[in-house]
Amino acid sequence: MVCRQRPFSISIACFRPLLPVNIVLYQPEIPYNTGSVGRTCVAVGAKLWLVRPLGFQLDDRHLRRAGLDYWQHLDWEAVDDWTDLIGRLPQPRPWFFSKTAERCYTEVQFEPDAVLVFGSESQGLPGSMLSANADRCLRVPIQPEARSLNLSVTVAVVAFEALRQRRVRRKAD
Repeated sequence: MVCRQRPFSISIACFRPLLPVNIVLYQPEIPYNTGSVGRTCVAVGAKLWLVRPLGFQLDDRHLRRAGLDYWQHLDWEAVDDWTDLIGRLPQPRPWFFSKTAERCYTEVQFEPDAVLVFGSESQGLPGSMLSANADRCLRVPIQPEARSLNLSVTVAVVAFEALRQRRVRRKAD
């Protein structure tokens, strides 16, 4: 398949057909962020997983508003807890994102069906989860003056990097 692109644009057609990347939001609290992440998942062809408890109702109008008219196209599931999620994922070794991780997200090769796990807006991922998976923890580097990035921004940065890597690998094959 030949992809003709404008400078600085990405055509999703370049990435099909591929296994979907899996985006996991662990106990998200803010419906607007989750809606925006859902929109990003539609844009990159990823599946969204929500791990309860959630800080909002799934029928929340704020969630739908942030996802705009994309929500109907979103492949998503909500699960009761981490154990339930792990049993349903295609890739048994997720990547965990934390502002305290040592390794940068651009230093790894994401699997075609990568599982990318992001914590809640106020707490991040539990320390026990990060320490048990220290070799799979990644960060998005930012300047010290910025305390953190918005959850939906972080997900978008990483999701598009995973797709960029897939495109490069696909061209090499």
